[in-house]
Amino acid sequence: MQIRTHIKIHGKVQGVFFRDHTIKKANQLGDITGYVCNNADGTVDIVAEGPENKIDDFIDRCSSGPSTSEVTKVDVEKYMFTGEFEDFDIRY
Repeated sequence: MQIRTHIKIHGKVQGVFFRDHTIKKANQLGDITGYVCNNADGTVDIVAEGPENKIDDFIDRCSSGPSTSEVTKVDVEKYMFTGEFEDFDIRY
């Protein structure tokens, strides 16, 4: 089953290549589309779509981030798949 998820990452997650790390993880898993972006409040937002098992794995991988980050909290909401995205990229 295909799903869409919104993931909000809290902690020391900006200025530590978290977005690049996220793109690499999405590409490694394959079949994941969407985007990652920094928020003004210091959090990182990720919107991703793909097979539920890969999305669950992706969430786990994003929960730790790169070694330079310090993830303190991860909020996850799951939605119906929309097919909105063609690839996974950074939004500014």
